[in-house]
Amino acid sequence: MDERWLADAVSTMRQIGSDRQTVEVKEAKGGLPKSILETLSAFSNGSGGDIILGLSECRGFTLVEGFDARSTADALAHACELLTPPVRPRIEMVPFEGGTVVCARVDEMHPRDKPCYVTARNRYDGAFVRTSDGDRHLTGYEIDRLMEEHRQPLHDDEIVPDATIEDLDEALLTGFIQRQKELHPRILGTRSDAEILVDLHVAKLDDGVLRPTLAGLMALGMFPQKFFPRLNITFTFFPGVDKATPVDSARRFLDAKTIIGPIPYMVLDAVDAVSRNMRTAAVVEGAFRHDVPDYPRVAVREAVANALMHRDYSPESRGSQVQVNMFVDRLEILNPGGLYGDVTVDTLGTIGISSARNQFLSNILETTPYPEGGYVVENRGMGYQEIEQQLAHAQMTPPRPRNTTTSFTLTIDKRRILPEETSSSAQDIDGAILDYLAQRTSASTAELVRESGMARSTISSHIKGLIERGVVEPMEPARSPRQRYRLAR
Repeated sequence: MDERWLADAVSTMRQIGSDRQTVEVKEAKGGLPKSILETLSAFSNGSGGDIILGLSECRGFTLVEGFDARSTADALAHACELLTPPVRPRIEMVPFEGGTVVCARVDEMHPRDKPCYVTARNRYDGAFVRTSDGDRHLTGYEIDRLMEEHRQPLHDDEIVPDATIEDLDEALLTGFIQRQKELHPRILGTRSDAEILVDLHVAKLDDGVLRPTLAGLMALGMFPQKFFPRLNITFTFFPGVDKATPVDSARRFLDAKTIIGPIPYMVLDAVDAVSRNMRTAAVVEGAFRHDVPDYPRVAVREAVANALMHRDYSPESRGSQVQVNMFVDRLEILNPGGLYGDVTVDTLGTIGISSARNQFLSNILETTPYPEGGYVVENRGMGYQEIEQQLAHAQMTPPRPRNTTTSFTLTIDKRRILPEETSSSAQDIDGAILDYLAQRTSASTAELVRESGMARSTISSHIKGLIERGVVEPMEPARSPRQRYRLAR
């Protein structure tokens, strides 16, 4: 903080007519105002900020007559000791327009030190956060979430009292146990299924009855919403750029769905809902047209899986769902609970930085089968990197994260139209297959799938249609593993 910084800051505030969310101005002529402790707390619990003492906001941010910078700086330093933990700002006296003001830069506290509160008012009455219109009390829910940073939350490890092992999905459970035995044969290979479930916190004994934990039920349950109705996903496709624009007088959205089931099926259904409502164009590359969706399916899958894995599962938040909101220009995935541990918006996707709010759920999902193959998550701290890479490959802008104490939102901007795009149709794909066969004499289904980038089922369906039309013929008997196709002669 120097004279130039101060001049620029005041110039901006004079233009807008008020101080800013990250800059608080106080006159402090007769001593420090009582609200200074609230501002110190608010900046410490938020993203930090600057305090300027000795200027009058109501008089156009001009110097306060008779302001004593030296005594005010000393008083501010003393006030910082009246908070828990104590605040340690950088306090400087800075010349300004013929006088001197006091400037203090308050850094955001480490998550493990929050909430910062006015000691005399206790944690639940004396903790504040900065908003656009000043300082406001942190809610009890926000304080509880901040306190979780001091210790590992165990909400995902709680027993679901009314559930039994029969409430778990047999297919998911079998795949999970089999994968665990394959990965850890020395440790788990000889243990019973029930022992494995207890060891991995999928279930716990409750007065002799084996009951699922919340993590086990969410990952492997048949119908978790039977016990937690709002631990689901809501998908909504809005017709405009905000939620206020209606489709017509009778409808507020173009499509909406409440998605239920265990996490692997919720992820799949959410991805399908996005795919169903987005445009898929085609880009010509060689003989084939490649599908180009508005949102890469893999990126959407990772974003939704991360939201379900890292959301807040505390009792206070079990009435809040994960939201997947689709607008005409973007896709937003929102989950209750902000980032946890050492992960911040600035370190998202950084190798080596990963923290799991729900450690047992994360571990279970790593080997929970995903309906389209593989497993729900890799659990290597690479999910956000995968989203970034998928968007970059599709020539899209990076994802935009927004984090608060109570929620995390990831925004993916809709893909921009490329000059080489064309509309795709069945005739286009048929024509591309015929062109390819004309150039190479013959081809197998695998070659056509590899060359086109399309699904095997899509290629097989079009080959079948071309054979029925008599323009393509097989070269081997039906079901032959060496089957190839050529133009009919």
